[in-house]
Amino acid sequence: MPQLIEHIDAIARKKKRGVLYISFKPEETAFFEYNHHKDRRRKKVLSWLDKNNIPWEKCATFANENYMIGYIGDVYLDFPYDENDPQYKLVCEYLENPDGSMRNENVVWYYLSLEIAMKNAHHDEPGFWKRWADNF
Repeated sequence: MPQLIEHIDAIARKKKRGVLYISFKPEETAFFEYNHHKDRRRKKVLSWLDKNNIPWEKCATFANENYMIGYIGDVYLDFPYDENDPQYKLVCEYLENPDGSMRNENVVWYYLSLEIAMKNAHHDEPGFWKRWADNF
């Protein structure tokens, strides 16, 4: 069933703050062949998030007017970037090594600042994406 999935930058603008999200990269296949439904690492991470009551939702990549891609498995984490926040600490310990590197180089979490997300604020204007699609 089709599902409307928001771009990560739109989520940041809606929340009026920077946001955290996890991206899953293919290990042995070309990016265009990657199927997030079959990614065992992604399933493991999402199961861990659920088990630890970490709120998450699907999100699309940073919106770009030059191309369109389908959903590739990214997930938004619904808590703020705050190194003192218990949820932040828990996820950080799960995804990162003590030196700050990722435990799995193909499972990466990111912080998108509101400042960067605001570069696409014009996307929020009524009718923007319809006009864009009409001219695509």
